[in-house]
Amino acid sequence: MTPPVVLVHGWGGSFRTTWQKSGFTALLEDIDRSVIGVDLLGHGTAPKPHDPAAYADLTTRVVEALPDEPVDAVGFSLGAITLLRLACREPHRFNRLVLGGIGENVFSSDDTGTSRILAALDGTGDPDDNIGRLFAQYADQDGNDKHALAAVMRRPSLGAFTPQQLAAVTCPTLVAIGDLDFAGPGDRLADALPNSELVVLRKVDHFATPEAFAFIDATLEFLESSSV
Repeated sequence: MTPPVVLVHGWGGSFRTTWQKSGFTALLEDIDRSVIGVDLLGHGTAPKPHDPAAYADLTTRVVEALPDEPVDAVGFSLGAITLLRLACREPHRFNRLVLGGIGENVFSSDDTGTSRILAALDGTGDPDDNIGRLFAQYADQDGNDKHALAAVMRRPSLGAFTPQQLAAVTCPTLVAIGDLDFAGPGDRLADALPNSELVVLRKVDHFATPEAFAFIDATLEFLESSSV
């Protein structure tokens, strides 16, 4: 039996705005895949606490949505990091993983980048900081709670991923990252995962990843192979 596909959005997104609005869920349904959508805490239809401590373990919302059998899962940015964190801890949960928009960034804790984004959120950031400005635009989307999203940014750090943790993720994994993505490159992450492949999306930046044709095509092809 073909497993369901769990979809997890990035920071400032939601199941609706990242996966449904783009038509990605409809494409999955066209190939007869059932979909489980997750809104991470602080996003979409999920509760939106303002206490950073509430976001110490973002995997909780994913775990609550999972069936007993292993699933295929697709995550973007924060969603990919959250899926990877869970897969390191409970690898039996996953049949296949697609990690979009993460790479070299998982091996370090970027406090400077977080501070820049938080400054952009409260209006004190550098007006020439394009990345901070784009994150602020994401936070201003309809239905978002900027204070909750800032609390997500301030959540307790779990530290960078280690090669030892990543070695536990033995399911087939696709690392898909744009060649213009500030989170890349993806080579070291792909090399650290025992059963992975890397797809570099040409002329794609971080924010464009979920809707990029190259990402969608690579993901669908990768997921279809799970039913072969």
